[in-house]
Amino acid sequence: MIHHLKGKLVEKNPTYVIIECGGVGYFVNISLHTFSKILDGELIHLFTHLQVKEDSHTLFGFVEKSEREIFRLLLSVSGIGSSTARTMLSSLSPAQIRDAIANGDVPAIQSIKGIGAKTAQRVILDLRDKILKVYDIDELSTTSNNTNKDEALSALEVLGFARRQAEKVVDKVISQDTSLSVENIIKLALKNL
Repeated sequence: MIHHLKGKLVEKNPTYVIIECGGVGYFVNISLHTFSKILDGELIHLFTHLQVKEDSHTLFGFVEKSEREIFRLLLSVSGIGSSTARTMLSSLSPAQIRDAIANGDVPAIQSIKGIGAKTAQRVILDLRDKILKVYDIDELSTTSNNTNKDEALSALEVLGFARRQAEKVVDKVISQDTSLSVENIIKLALKNL
């Protein structure tokens, strides 16, 4: 297994880089997240994941170890291959994917191109416990989020908005940023109602 590569950046594209290490050029597939973090310098250091199949050996590279861990977790889900996992990491940052899974946020995961409702639910079902355990996330964050949501909904109802309509808007607001305070949820919801 190739753990990481450290060498000269020869070529940089949104989907791959070529790194020269000891006279050997490695073709490494990357996500847009990694692409955005790679500086156009001489030396580059990427953590890697080598996928071995019957007909190919494919190398994936990540600037951060956390992105590689999320990638590997996504690969463990039935129906998610390396290209889908890379697409997910290109659409959302590793932290956003981690938080969406931890909070059971199906719409956030479903917003990724090629991910349907069933796949999004499977990702959450398969990985939620692992994410909570590995990243030591308390389920309190999800309950405080629900408390904030409930308080925001109550306030919007008092302001005269229908609960069903307000709930759709509040869910959308929370899916974009799970760390919002009650006040900010209400402010953003009012803009969309």
